[in-house]
Amino acid sequence: MKTADPELMRAINRFHVLDTIRRAGSIARVEIGVRTDLSSATVSAITAALIDDRLIAPRHVGGIRGASRGRPRVLLELNPGAARVVGIVMTPGQMVTTLTDFRGDVLAERAVAGATRPEPLAAVVERLADGVLQCLGGAALELSDLTAVAVALPGIVERGRGRVRSSCVLGDRDVMLADALADRLGVPVIVEGDANAMTMAHHWFGDARDLDDVLLVLVDREIGLGVLHGGQLFRGAGGLSLNLGDLVLGASFDPACDPARLIGQAGSGAIRDDAAAGRAGEALGIAMANLVTLFAPPRVLLVGATLAWGENLLRPLRAAFERAVPAAIAGVCTISVGPVDTDRMGARGAAAVALCDLYGAPWSTTGPARASR
Repeated sequence: MKTADPELMRAINRFHVLDTIRRAGSIARVEIGVRTDLSSATVSAITAALIDDRLIAPRHVGGIRGASRGRPRVLLELNPGAARVVGIVMTPGQMVTTLTDFRGDVLAERAVAGATRPEPLAAVVERLADGVLQCLGGAALELSDLTAVAVALPGIVERGRGRVRSSCVLGDRDVMLADALADRLGVPVIVEGDANAMTMAHHWFGDARDLDDVLLVLVDREIGLGVLHGGQLFRGAGGLSLNLGDLVLGASFDPACDPARLIGQAGSGAIRDDAAAGRAGEALGIAMANLVTLFAPPRVLLVGATLAWGENLLRPLRAAFERAVPAAIAGVCTISVGPVDTDRMGARGAAAVALCDLYGAPWSTTGPARASR
């Protein structure tokens, strides 16, 4: 029987301990053990190392001399200054850059107009680098103060290699964006699909804070899909992001009813046709029902600019969803409709993606963890 890699197990346990502390704000070691199912010895060893690395700090509560008996209770908290990361969401027409501390609290944010057409890699890298530098300047920080950058964008992203296979913001395919931006800034860079970043944003800060299993459907220029299982993002081979808009629905496929095309046109403002909204909503409802049949999540989050279609999209979507979901799992999942404007939330989610890597990193040995290539 093959045993797990000890360093991998240590990284996983470190992640769970740090994430438990983040969620709680302040928490005792014994409670960490209860929430993570780790032994007291394991929790003590991990938290001692994290204190040595200044990633967490103890706070003594009670037991002040002359005020109470016994030893003071020790609560553990994240050290906000342990790392600083920048999260970026780049979409056609806009780029949002967010700087956060180790807890995910926003230190600075900057939203600027972006290119409305796909650009060459060099131009995109310069836009991203300028956004990082401007955001750091807003917090009176330098590049040397930065731990990592995470960039989220629509399309098919191969996170493991830092490659963008296709995106509406890049004029070329199979672009090694992470390497190019890392060379420009001298800082580790992660690239991620925008739906994955949005999923992390809602898991950390929004409608899925109470859940470790959730699906997110991002309906904008494209139809992105984020799958969170056990508190972790599910990715395809090589860390590929998932694109729900690439599904073909029906044996006799009619391009006129293609939900990805219709929703993309709506997201760009090209159409405002109620009948088209109905067709797109129905197709999207069927696709979401298929996802619920496969994953049975307690909640599906529906977010994105195309929700501006309102009930013209949502009414046929819900009706098709209810017809298509098998009776045996009816009522298992609810649909939550989120905000139309997603870029600011997505930038925080991109920062959370970078922080998740740092939380699982073997800081005392080899530094922040790198994605497998």
